[in-house]
Amino acid sequence: MFELGMSAKDHAALEQKAAQYLHFLCDELGARPTGSAHNQMAVEFFASELDQFDFQVQESCFECMDWNSGQVALSVNGEPVEAHISPYSKGTQIEAPLIHLTSLEEVKRADLKGNIGLLAGELVTEQLMPKNFPFYNPEHHQEIIAALEEKAPAALIAATGKNPDMVGGLYPFPLFEDGDFDIPSVYIKDTIGKRLASYREACARLHIEAERIPATACNVLGRKGNSFSPRLVFCAHIDTKEGTPGALDNAAGIVTLLMLAERLRDYSGERALEIVAFNGEDYYAASGEIDYLQSSLGSAQDVLLAINIDGAGYKEGRSAYSLYGCPQKLKHQMEEILTGYPDLVEGQEWYQSDHSLFIQQGIPALAFTSDQFDALWSEIAHTPKDQAHLVSTQKLISLSAVFHDIVLMADQFLTVER
Repeated sequence: MFELGMSAKDHAALEQKAAQYLHFLCDELGARPTGSAHNQMAVEFFASELDQFDFQVQESCFECMDWNSGQVALSVNGEPVEAHISPYSKGTQIEAPLIHLTSLEEVKRADLKGNIGLLAGELVTEQLMPKNFPFYNPEHHQEIIAALEEKAPAALIAATGKNPDMVGGLYPFPLFEDGDFDIPSVYIKDTIGKRLASYREACARLHIEAERIPATACNVLGRKGNSFSPRLVFCAHIDTKEGTPGALDNAAGIVTLLMLAERLRDYSGERALEIVAFNGEDYYAASGEIDYLQSSLGSAQDVLLAINIDGAGYKEGRSAYSLYGCPQKLKHQMEEILTGYPDLVEGQEWYQSDHSLFIQQGIPALAFTSDQFDALWSEIAHTPKDQAHLVSTQKLISLSAVFHDIVLMADQFLTVER
């Protein structure tokens, strides 16, 4: 279905451009971890495109950590074991006794210094939050990390299963993803861990090739309109996890922002607009979000509504929206706009993306994803399967039209009541 007033030729041109954007981000660049060379290329590409659409473009940069990994070799009692290096782990080469641990109490009692810990049981039910993560850091996670650091093992092996609520479709998943945690670590399948735990005595040999590299990354902000009016913020994250092309998570969101920016090339309204490519949603320290809070957000009253897109555009199902913290009048106004689009459906609330940054500051937010969110998150997100062929460019173009209509209606319908 074409938009009213749009010719088949114009629609085809938009689809071609969206496909080119996706191809560049997912196929040419691929994984775009914060601070990596491909991440920097994605940032420059996005900034250049915004500039072409006559936005005032700013790159807000911050220090971060790039990370390179090479080979990993693990053997126990001479038996080779398939293992994966924990993201941001330090490198090591060691041979030492293997100590099996299934609880915090066992960690506290164990003599781990110079040994290799095999973590299982209640220690590995979910990914441990990075020790300095600013937004969510459960006390029991902090206790496990503190106990491990106090016991000073030479290395750690985490035997993990699946935990889609926190890590998407990865199996096994990395228990540690933390550049501030200095104990070298790998992760293996829980089934393999059970076999290793059955050995009465075990000696492990572990070789990890990995390097932490000081780096710089940037958020990209594009602005238009009256700088003194409360602004509409449209955002998506430009970074990915290591090892995934990040098509749905979240090249699709970046492409939608660029489609919106093109529609707003000739915007001359009074409402202040801001388009943000966040750099750090999938980074262990959320440094891009912290930078935005400190250098760009200003007062919560400066933002009328934050609109975030992440995991949208899946070729199956429909696009889904959810509202957060909206005063009743604003909620009614947004529902009046959104229910006019038959390819949109109201979805479940979810908080695993950058709209949470605004929600925590008391700013109303609107998030867009797919109505297949649960399946995408549990099977595709953060894995090599997240490829461009899963994305419907038509759905991205439609979402950019929704956003454009919100802009056009903003001065007529939207007011600040907080």
